[in-house]
Amino acid sequence: MSETLYQDPKLNERFIEMVEKIHMKERLMGLQFSFKSREAKDRYIDANIKNIISELSIEIKNFGIEIVLRKLLLSLMSVQLAQNIGVDHHAATEELYYYMKKNEDTSIIILEFIDKIIKINNGNYS
Repeated sequence: MSETLYQDPKLNERFIEMVEKIHMKERLMGLQFSFKSREAKDRYIDANIKNIISELSIEIKNFGIEIVLRKLLLSLMSVQLAQNIGVDHHAATEELYYYMKKNEDTSIIILEFIDKIIKINNGNYS
């Protein structure tokens, strides 16, 4: 779908408008953002991306890559959970943390996965 939208800018623009209508305007979420021009939205997104990368860089320096990888992994998990169960990101994050408090092996699985990523990144593929 991404390739089709990329090849047809008009269709891509209509798709974005439809998604904004469904996910923002009709649900009354992100109204201020949805009414901005495309250029203003792009500037806002660009600024947020730069801010996130800057914050993560500082966190890597201050706390280490393991903490940042855990943060990124938990964020991805909560985003996918939100999409799958149909709630907002905040609610999904709360559900995820509640679940993890009850099921300590989840933290162990996450730590093992992060260790595996770091080993692979360092050239140890076992």
